[in-house]
Amino acid sequence: MTKPFASSADTAAKEQTLEVLADGVYALTAEGDPNIGAIEGEDFLVCFEALATPVAARKWLARLREHTDKPVRYLVLSHYHAVRVLGASAFDAEVVVAHEITRALVAERGKEDWESEFARMPRLAEGADSVPGLTWPTLTFSDRLTIDLGGDRGDLVLQYHGRGHTEGDITAWLPRQKILFAGDLVEAQAALYTGDAFHRDWAGATLDRVKALGAEQLVGGRGAVSRGRAEVDAAVEQTRGFLQVMIREVSAVHRRGGTLKEAFEATHAALVDDYGHWPIFEHCLPFDVSRLWDELSGVERPIIWTAERDQEVWAQLQS
Repeated sequence: MTKPFASSADTAAKEQTLEVLADGVYALTAEGDPNIGAIEGEDFLVCFEALATPVAARKWLARLREHTDKPVRYLVLSHYHAVRVLGASAFDAEVVVAHEITRALVAERGKEDWESEFARMPRLAEGADSVPGLTWPTLTFSDRLTIDLGGDRGDLVLQYHGRGHTEGDITAWLPRQKILFAGDLVEAQAALYTGDAFHRDWAGATLDRVKALGAEQLVGGRGAVSRGRAEVDAAVEQTRGFLQVMIREVSAVHRRGGTLKEAFEATHAALVDDYGHWPIFEHCLPFDVSRLWDELSGVERPIIWTAERDQEVWAQLQS
């Protein structure tokens, strides 16, 4: 019997929690739904991530406006996935910032990703008809971009650490407060989606660079805020551990000439006890294993996910 497709059966509302991490630094978490954040400059706001639709984003902004009425100057997008970016029009941001590779990925596969993700996670696509079109960054960079927050608020450093969850993920780092918005490069007790990932880079040098920042609070892509160096490091290492188990199990089946289905079953068995209770575990794993199998087969860049390909992989692996 095939399991319900992806997150199509996940219809229960998730409780949202707005947390003030430091003066003028905010995070909204939601029981494993995508996290989002904001940082106050002296007379402006930097918002981090945009949610899936303008309707969803406006609800977040209403919560944020209980704390600050500063205008949004910068909207920072950690990567190109639809549930992170398609709510952008609600922010009326002067500047939409992303990595230069993210802009290229929007051009290459943004439309297909939009259709794919809204079918996989229909509950997140609240008010889908409010999306005016693809979200295009208006400012891109290759390595790092520093935003002076003004006054005594310090800097916000946007940085590329290498290939990981996608080719173009960036983080937002507050060195003075030691707070890191990590996007989907780190998940704190939420399963990883790796369908567009570079697993070995991510598990190695990319996470090493993220960890080396020395954050004392970390907002991952999903899950609770990690507080204190021990919790932050644990979140990074849980993320790395998930990737390492996947690489070990899929590689073993691939080397012996097994099948993708066998690789999925071995990986599921190896991960389910530790990670199976985490949000979106069953949803993500078929797409994760499929991408890693391709990577081990020499497919350097991820094959574009379409709504049709999603269904085919799901039927093959989750039946």
